[in-house]
Amino acid sequence: MFLGDNLLAWLVLAIGGAMAAGNLMAIVRPPETKNDDSDLERAPLIRSIVFIAVGLVASVWAIASLINS
Repeated sequence: MFLGDNLLAWLVLAIGGAMAAGNLMAIVRPPETKNDDSDLERAPLIRSIVFIAVGLVASVWAIASLINS
């Protein structure tokens, strides 16, 4: 198979990790300046926590899939 047999697991790991890390950084270090009036001062907390949880679940699932194969 092109790019290996575990391509889907690697992609889920990458997307889940990026989702978790990006939302965590949005909470920890919000942008210092606003570009326009539609920008928020900080990320919505509940939405970010849900996205972090979804990203972590996807990452752990992908790691378990890679270990089992």
